[in-house]
Amino acid sequence: MLQNALQFSHALLKEILTDHDHAVDATMGNGNDTLFLAKAVKPNGKVYAFDIQEQALQKTKQRLIEQELTEQTKLIFDGHEHLENYLTKDETIKAAIFNLGYLPKSDKTVITLPNTTKQALDTLLRHLSYKGRIVIVSYYGHAGGKEELNMIEKYCQNLPQESYNVLQYQFMNQKNQPPILFCIEKK
Repeated sequence: MLQNALQFSHALLKEILTDHDHAVDATMGNGNDTLFLAKAVKPNGKVYAFDIQEQALQKTKQRLIEQELTEQTKLIFDGHEHLENYLTKDETIKAAIFNLGYLPKSDKTVITLPNTTKQALDTLLRHLSYKGRIVIVSYYGHAGGKEELNMIEKYCQNLPQESYNVLQYQFMNQKNQPPILFCIEKK
């Protein structure tokens, strides 16, 4: 059976993560990806998780406490465009994930934006390790979503093939604009 975007995003990252790696959840949301990354890098790795909504931090924090995964996570109440402020100069990131759009069951006017997402991607590419991956899941069925999707497509198309492999994954026959997944892998 084909995997949905969430399942496939986790499969792509699980293939490469070890218990010593550093990872980024650029859009913490309800904590699903933060929890997944924390389990994948425990006990020696580290996860940086970003969000600009207090609700996201509180829900994620509670989930991490319940699973005893707080030691390897750093929850950051800031936008992912400020990633550079939290990584050391030579720190390498093995994996990162974005779920672009808005936080489910919350204010649908608080959305990810093309310019801040691009800033975060630029930073992550500078810190991405050999064979590291960045997974971007674009939910674009909301106001502003198409513009961000267009930016992601152009960004990925312009990455040099000598340095990166880029995958696009989507279901084409589903209703209601199913998410599109992109995976950038550093060669």
